[in-house]
Amino acid sequence: MKTKIMRKLLLALLFSPLTALAAGALVHLDRAPDLQGDKAALQSGAKTFVNYCLSCHGMSFVRYNRLTELGLSEQQIRDNLMFTADKIGEPMRVAAKPAEQKQWFGVMPPDLTLVTRARASEAGSGADWVYTYLRSFYRDDARPTGWNNTLFANVGMPNVLWELQGEQTLNHESHKLELATAGQLSPTEYDKQIGELVAFMVWAAEPGAGFRKQVGYGVLAFLLVLFGVSYALKKAYWKDVKKNN
Repeated sequence: MKTKIMRKLLLALLFSPLTALAAGALVHLDRAPDLQGDKAALQSGAKTFVNYCLSCHGMSFVRYNRLTELGLSEQQIRDNLMFTADKIGEPMRVAAKPAEQKQWFGVMPPDLTLVTRARASEAGSGADWVYTYLRSFYRDDARPTGWNNTLFANVGMPNVLWELQGEQTLNHESHKLELATAGQLSPTEYDKQIGELVAFMVWAAEPGAGFRKQVGYGVLAFLLVLFGVSYALKKAYWKDVKKNN
């Protein structure tokens, strides 16, 4: 009896990775545009985040004054982006109170500072996941919010960007999303705005990434020069050794 149980456990362990791979193969993530070098796009993404996301989701690890790294002045930040704080050195906290959020949603919406890093997987980067997720909402009357998502089934979050995107429906035969009601933006314009929003979220997850990469390139260039000098020195040294011998 114990031998049979052990065999079943071994089979389960052997085939569980295959099952996981089969399930993962169904996931398709669209590639998010890389806009980290485009400050105008990052500024646009910050504006979208503040206007549509910050009412429920905070970025508590990013302070407002860091947005100056995107090419904004402190006065521009105060006038256009700083709606949940009094001082520019304060974090980008959520506008709603935690107790109210728990009462409304049953659970506090997560902080989004590191979401693009936390969602990285073999299927794609965290930016790809968020980019696909924000474009995959569809109307579902069976859900309490009236919305569902093809990437995150039975999600509790409604589509807060529906006025921009319009209303999508799910074709249950083809399993594809179809635009039933047009929004304020065309599909191309909406994808562009979501790409800028996701790019800002990628920046917020590691604001120092650009500087770190520049330092890395500088170090590699220094090592390359050092290698050339060391090689020339080595040749000169052995040239004198051979001459003396």
